[in-house]
Amino acid sequence: MPALNAAFADIVDLLVAVPDGDEAAVAAVRQRDAQLTKPSGSLGKLEELVEFLARWQHRGQPRLGNPMVTIFAGNHGVTDQGVSAFPREVTAQMVANFTNGGAAISQICALHEINLRVFELALELPTGDITSEPALDDQMCAATIAYGMEAVAGKPDLICIGEMGIGNTTIAAAIYAALYGGTGEDWVGRGTGVDNAGLARKADAVNRALACHDGALDHPLAILARLGGREIAAMLGALVAARHQKVPVIVDGYVATAAAAIAHAVNPAAINHCLFAHVSAEGDHARVLAQMGQPALLDLGMRLGEGTGAALAAVMAKTALHLHENMATFDSAAISGKSS
Repeated sequence: MPALNAAFADIVDLLVAVPDGDEAAVAAVRQRDAQLTKPSGSLGKLEELVEFLARWQHRGQPRLGNPMVTIFAGNHGVTDQGVSAFPREVTAQMVANFTNGGAAISQICALHEINLRVFELALELPTGDITSEPALDDQMCAATIAYGMEAVAGKPDLICIGEMGIGNTTIAAAIYAALYGGTGEDWVGRGTGVDNAGLARKADAVNRALACHDGALDHPLAILARLGGREIAAMLGALVAARHQKVPVIVDGYVATAAAAIAHAVNPAAINHCLFAHVSAEGDHARVLAQMGQPALLDLGMRLGEGTGAALAAVMAKTALHLHENMATFDSAAISGKSS
């Protein structure tokens, strides 16, 4: 890879030297699954979810006593270009709404007993306007990635990463264009609900950002610093720390996937512990997932962000694990097994 600012050296090392999953734990799960009162494989992806938890928790008996949704919130200078239907003050207002229990993600987490943590990332200090300057300098970007690593400090056994940030669908589109090619028109979506003129402004902002930073987008972490946002950098940090702390990750939608895309571009194996919750209706999220070779668990036409899709995937994981732990076996239920 091209030379990179020394500030990123430790992060690259963590992305490259990732621990493998535990296949012995998966074998233990499969052994119990074979004894449950159902035909083999009949619960489909629910069985795969339990294996996913076992593999990346490194536990033959996986657990979900402390699942957590983490929302990282940041503001963006590119909103000065008219790329959003809402002012960036809404980011802080929505953070308060999360805390007060009024948001969709708050209600999902409350209903299903999932912990919710919100990380505010200098909301009073928007990133640089990417159409004319870097979003972050390298040192600040690296420090924000490191800050995101603190998300696993509460020892969750599953972490869902989501975000809040007015303007951040434009930021994500710029990252995808830099990673995978194409123009703003190829990647932008309606985000907060912009009209056709707003959609054109978003595409134009991405195109101008790519032109402004042409020649400086030669490494995924350079792309993150120049085009990204604090919430995306922090989500990358959470993803990296989770891998090393044996915590499986569920990634939300269009914006959250940008953090995983950066990790994947450094080392495709760095996201093996990630499950992608859903195909977002925002932008060309399906194309991003295809670029990474990652299937999505759900396709519900959602594009809210806030970790909502990831939380619903966590509900499915909780259900899958409950079945795995509590269904009767053929022996305990005195049911005849499969004929040979």
